[in-house]
Amino acid sequence: MTEPSNVIHIRNVGHEITENDLLQLLQPFGVVTKIVMLREKNQALLQMYDVSSAVTTLQYYGNMQPNIRGRNVYMQFSSHQELTTAEQSSQGRKVDQAEDDPERKLKKELKAKLKEEKKLKAAQKAEAAKLQTQKTTDGLKRSGRKQTKKDADEENSEVFLDPETVIGEKKRLSPQMAKQYNPSVVEKSWYAWWEKCGFFVADASSSKPPFVIVLPPPNVTGALHIGHALTAAIQDTIIRWRRMSGYNALWVPGMDHAGIATQVVVEKKLMRECNLTRHDIGRERFVSMVWEWKNQYGGTILNQERRLGASLDWSRECFTMDDQRSKAVTEAFVRLYREGLIYRDNRLVNWDCTLRTAISDIEVDVKEIKEETLLKVPGYQSPVQFGVLLSFAYPLEEGLGEVVVATTRIETMLGDTAIAIHSEDKRYNHLHGKFAIHPFNGRRLPIVCDDILVDPNFGTGAVKITPAHDHNDYEVGRRHNLEIINIFTDDGKINSNGGTQFEGMPRFKARVAVTEALQEKGLYRGVQKNEMKLGICSRSDDVVEPMIKPQWYVNCSSMAKLALDAVMDNDNKKIEIIPEHYELEWKRWLENIRDWCISRQLWWGHRIPAWYAVLEDDPFKAVGSYDDHWVVGRNEEEAVSEVKRKFPGKDFQITQDPDVLDTWFSSGLFPLSVLGWPDDTKDLQVFYPTSVLETGHDILFFWVARMVMLGMKLGGDVPFRKVYLHPMIRDAHGRKMSKSLGNVIDPLEVINGVSLEGLHKRLEEGNLDRKELAIAKEGQVKDFPNGIPECGADALRFALVTYTAQADRINLDVQRVIGYRQWCNKLWNALRFAMSKLGDHYVPPQTLVLASMPSICNWILSVLNKAVEKTVTSFEAYKFSDAASAVYSWFQFQFCDIFIEAIKPYFFENSDYESARVAAQDTLWVCLDTGLRLLHPLMPFVTEELWQRLPQPAGCGAKKESIMISDYPSVVEAWTYEQVESDMENVVNAVRTLRSLRPPSDRNERRQAFAVCRGEDIAAVIRSYNFEILTLASLSSLMVVAEGDSKLTGCGCGVVNEKLSVYLQLHGSLNVDVELTKLARKRDEIQKLANTLSQMMNSTGYKEKAPANIQEDDIKKLNSYMEELKIIGEAEKDLEHMIDGQK
Repeated sequence: MTEPSNVIHIRNVGHEITENDLLQLLQPFGVVTKIVMLREKNQALLQMYDVSSAVTTLQYYGNMQPNIRGRNVYMQFSSHQELTTAEQSSQGRKVDQAEDDPERKLKKELKAKLKEEKKLKAAQKAEAAKLQTQKTTDGLKRSGRKQTKKDADEENSEVFLDPETVIGEKKRLSPQMAKQYNPSVVEKSWYAWWEKCGFFVADASSSKPPFVIVLPPPNVTGALHIGHALTAAIQDTIIRWRRMSGYNALWVPGMDHAGIATQVVVEKKLMRECNLTRHDIGRERFVSMVWEWKNQYGGTILNQERRLGASLDWSRECFTMDDQRSKAVTEAFVRLYREGLIYRDNRLVNWDCTLRTAISDIEVDVKEIKEETLLKVPGYQSPVQFGVLLSFAYPLEEGLGEVVVATTRIETMLGDTAIAIHSEDKRYNHLHGKFAIHPFNGRRLPIVCDDILVDPNFGTGAVKITPAHDHNDYEVGRRHNLEIINIFTDDGKINSNGGTQFEGMPRFKARVAVTEALQEKGLYRGVQKNEMKLGICSRSDDVVEPMIKPQWYVNCSSMAKLALDAVMDNDNKKIEIIPEHYELEWKRWLENIRDWCISRQLWWGHRIPAWYAVLEDDPFKAVGSYDDHWVVGRNEEEAVSEVKRKFPGKDFQITQDPDVLDTWFSSGLFPLSVLGWPDDTKDLQVFYPTSVLETGHDILFFWVARMVMLGMKLGGDVPFRKVYLHPMIRDAHGRKMSKSLGNVIDPLEVINGVSLEGLHKRLEEGNLDRKELAIAKEGQVKDFPNGIPECGADALRFALVTYTAQADRINLDVQRVIGYRQWCNKLWNALRFAMSKLGDHYVPPQTLVLASMPSICNWILSVLNKAVEKTVTSFEAYKFSDAASAVYSWFQFQFCDIFIEAIKPYFFENSDYESARVAAQDTLWVCLDTGLRLLHPLMPFVTEELWQRLPQPAGCGAKKESIMISDYPSVVEAWTYEQVESDMENVVNAVRTLRSLRPPSDRNERRQAFAVCRGEDIAAVIRSYNFEILTLASLSSLMVVAEGDSKLTGCGCGVVNEKLSVYLQLHGSLNVDVELTKLARKRDEIQKLANTLSQMMNSTGYKEKAPANIQEDDIKKLNSYMEELKIIGEAEKDLEHMIDGQK
């Protein structure tokens, strides 16, 4: 497959497959902007705003072969050049060639589809005129009255404006619906009313079954980004659906104190405003400043969640450092410590020399360096060199010469304590058990054999070992009991262990000094380019330094085993991970888990509840001198009691550990702590375990696994029953979103709209340098030349949810959001149509009288049933894209495109369809009421607004106060009409075929049509649905005739299936050669299908292996193909006779 572009090449496009078929196939996944039909090649080219999600979804069909009306079409990515060539070829054809093949058309963007809709509307009005015995005069008067009313409405614009609504009160709606959907107007006021009414609040005393989601707590420093928007869209969809489905739905909001991120923000503010560091003002004052900042600026993101419509239970809002959560953190630490699962040890950690703290792996960004590179490093005026390998020699004892080693970090040689070789490397057999001499301090370095680390074929086969500053070397040091010498201070300078010659130098200045000193001693052996991976702290941009530090650790082994079994033990599975393939990643992480470093050298966070006791008779008084002097307690009083128990009769002083806990420790307790743990609260009893955790797959281990371990250990059960992992969002080109690329999408800018100048301004307010700013602006000009139009929260939510069909990443194209904003306008106009037909005094019925309804009403209810079933089963399977597509397809292609168009004649004045009109009104109301409730979890604002405008049922069937607390639709068995659906499938296919027969020059001319039916059953269907076919295909008449009827002379022919062919009277514009070409193509297509099927049926093992029902279906299909070939052959003979008659 070629590199993805936004062009799809489709092969095996038969005559029966129309452009509308292709639009229906791909519309749910992106807006089709151009179609080039290559009928002579049975191919089509489609250009879309975004094809990535469409292709991902279509791949589920297998090898990119979706089925359209019984035909497998073959899809692949294509190039713009191929599209352009085909388009130019189509535009460059001569007039007589175009007349030879009226099927050759070029649809330009979506205007073609809009034109088709206008044509249908005009034709339907003309059909109504015929049915009303040519009462043209009345029609003209009616048109005049409508125009007069329209003009009056436009003069009185206040009828379209919503009155002002007091915040928190129910929205006051305009007397008449505006002519266009406006998201900012529609989405105004509803949320405040929902919140004030308490619709989001769960009741721990309710008898309803609980359904609980805990919002992954965003950082208190954060602003809403597109990842948060995706999380909110998915979780709110789930919670609204469950709430409407009768559950006691609880969605708990919270914020994370974000230790490092928040401290960095406040430290920068302190330096910027006061030119002071935190050390200048002291811990107590600094922590007080952080609280002040948090109370003033923190939590912005939770208010932004409201803009997205997130129906969170704000009465339970919490913060990871509030009193209850702090109590939970302390209790968890104490319990785990007393069970021996928390301990203190001196180990290698990721150290940030700027922040002066250990950091977690997730806070380390790995930068790949391919060649010699100069990078800016905080604290250094000049760039620092990376991507090189320096070689130098260590002299050996006993006059044995030297051994050459190489390193990318030559300054660490000051802490070398050994040289490792491979035991089978013959070059160094004579050095086993020998020593090298350190050139700067005379330290003896043992030559050790370590076959785990050393590759004898790489470099010199000798490796310098620095256990205190390299993870691999640390393991070598443990295996060989080597001395571990730390040479760096906390801020990254050389300490006294590095020697007086280098002491006090910043590490990267020492890099240069060590190199020069080795050159002076004649030990420097050269430099070469070297690919490497460099750890960069995501918070400070400093280069991460591995350092030996005393830290607190959690022994994860036993808890990890429980967490592993909870997912992988199929006989006692407690947690389901969706998508399932992430279970393998879960297994890999937990089977290879290391103990968790939970201490951080920060001031903002949960202070570690550990105290160090300095005994009066201790020889060394420094904190940490004796490992057994540490005690743990819930407070200082408990700590004092513990010291007295541990050291009876001793005089002592205690000091609390200055470190704080890793933010992930408090986050790992979140499902427990938000419900009141460690107290035995009603919420904890009712709502734990929670139902589902929804988050990004990138924190499966860092957060999800730790919640499971802590939840099972401290809560006695898994914290949730399901884990749904959403994809990561990238830009439309598949690139990671980055400020320096200018491709970061702010969801609020998509919701509210922003100009290109506004996008540029946001970049200018950042901290990009001049070159990066220019590149970022260029990227914005390319992707958003006209800025981003206002799309609204509903369109953004719907687009994000439809993208979840993609597995690991979402290539987000704003144009797709724009497409769904336009679809909201379609919904808006559908309700405007309904309101105009229901009238001011319409009262919905208690029940529908199904037996007396027109078939079109039975049909729309039956397919609505199917949409309800598909949506609910998709939600239950966490296939949110499928659910969204089911609702979209029903509204777009069945309700709007077919049902509304088919019933319009019922509402023409003086028509004879009173009974049908009433049935159509009732069906309209039921469809909109049900459809809007079906759509509500995905698009809460527009559905509430439209639903509130629907007439209220009378009596006991009265509507509830809000759509969000109404019942979610369920299948109504009485609405199922399988036969009607089957009949309408033939009708719709016939309509599509008739439309395809119209010549390009057709200007809404109403033509005669004929149907040749091979069987009374299909003939009965055509006669029964004559009215619908006339309306939808814009015909003047439709007559069922026999094969060879003289009326078929001069008609274009289309084969719908083996039982039905349709003919359109072309009034002298019939081109026999063109029609023969069409039939020949159709015959070739059917013949290929028949040959393929016949070959498969005659293959070895088919009769023995294929199930009986499959063989029976294949026989029927083959007979159908043969019958179609026969029909095509007869049609060809008729056309050939016509040619003979013309000679």
